[in-house]
Amino acid sequence: MANKLFYLLLGCTPAGRHTEQHDVFFCIGRDLKDIIPDIKVFWPESGKIHIDSWREVTAVDGFRISITEKQAIPGKHQQLFFINLGGYLPGSFEEHHYKLLTVAADMSQAIRNAKQTSFYKDYNTENKSGVSHVDDKYGVDVDEILNVADILPAYQKERFSIILEPGKGLVEDALHIGYLKLDKI
Repeated sequence: MANKLFYLLLGCTPAGRHTEQHDVFFCIGRDLKDIIPDIKVFWPESGKIHIDSWREVTAVDGFRISITEKQAIPGKHQQLFFINLGGYLPGSFEEHHYKLLTVAADMSQAIRNAKQTSFYKDYNTENKSGVSHVDDKYGVDVDEILNVADILPAYQKERFSIILEPGKGLVEDALHIGYLKLDKI
């Protein structure tokens, strides 16, 4: 069975916290069961950690995503970015988030891609300049932008490469949404 790239939204209520906390986690493995030890190492203080959403990443922005043993990728190439946009709504005691995977040559292009999303446009209506800042009233902020290859577990960064190849007719990855206990996988 081939290795795959997994993208997960993890949840838990760590000791001393009053609300459920979340974080995203990227990992390579053959299946979900294969990456359970990596999940536990990623967030050791979590206590009872669970998966709220997950996706096997096989296609993004017209690129086929695959995993190979580590290899040099010659020349300038496209990269897979994770972006976490944050925004506010009037009367909502919450910072809302939209998580996005996008393929781009660099972070600047990835941010331009994010600005084309409905979330960015809907949450950025107060800011007509097209520049978002976290302190704008009801504005949108790029809370995080990370190259996925850089945030894999350390041993996986040394062992694997994420390969992006243009493709036609690629099918959107299935999103698996809902509470999933690790011991039920």
